[in-house]
Amino acid sequence: MIIDTHIHIWDTNKSSYSWLSGAPELLKRTYSIEELDAARKTAGIGAGVFVQADVQMEDSFHMLEVARNTDWIKGVVSWLPLADTGRTATLLEQRLLKDEYFVGVRHLIHDEEDPQWLLQPAAIESLKILAAHNIPYDVVGVLPEHIETILKVAELVPELRMVFDHLNAPPISSGERHGRWGALMQEVAKNKNIYAKISGLGTVAGAEKFTAEALTPYVGFVLEHFGADRCFLGGDWPVSLLASDYVHTWKVYKTVLSSLLSGEMLEQVYAGNAIRFYDLKLD
Repeated sequence: MIIDTHIHIWDTNKSSYSWLSGAPELLKRTYSIEELDAARKTAGIGAGVFVQADVQMEDSFHMLEVARNTDWIKGVVSWLPLADTGRTATLLEQRLLKDEYFVGVRHLIHDEEDPQWLLQPAAIESLKILAAHNIPYDVVGVLPEHIETILKVAELVPELRMVFDHLNAPPISSGERHGRWGALMQEVAKNKNIYAKISGLGTVAGAEKFTAEALTPYVGFVLEHFGADRCFLGGDWPVSLLASDYVHTWKVYKTVLSSLLSGEMLEQVYAGNAIRFYDLKLD
């Protein structure tokens, strides 16, 4: 069993996806989950989790609806207006906590001008609400400053479980081993409530460097410091298409992981840790 914990879908008729205006042409259309079915079977993916792609609830409601009608999708990481604590609380109480597919929250912090966006008082209060309900938070950071922010978030909301999407953009393209990114990831890994999602590394590295050989030092570094019990995987489709097709993306990840892990530890990274982190129900 392999669980893809990072799948996007978007319907340009249902939400605005303002970031698409500056995105590569390949992404500027609706992507439906039906498009992925054949490739995910070939890749050996048994279950999946949707992750938000817009900063409004229409996107999240769309994902929840599709999840209910797609047997292999087991969860949705939703958006919430974290900067509006009252609305966040209301949406949780009136809608999301009642939905069996709601498993986590994310905000596009990498699109915010201020890398410390999460530290504003209202956002911290919203994160405290998530922690009180044991709802995990996905961190989509791309700068070392985003890691520094999460170190501060962890001090302010110590019970909050978080995961770094795409390993917070390691310096694969430059080949640096492992620089400021490495020092900060090593520091944040000391917090047992913080996990690492091995995902999105094709677009991080660039198509030419998206190889098992190039990725292995960084994935190995993360496994060493976070441990095989706090890492799991995501394909990042369809954004991943900018670097490689879905089947090859998973071939690269499986090659890397199988060179570093085996047995029960490999099974945990493939599925067990994701089930535990997102509290997925696979039956």
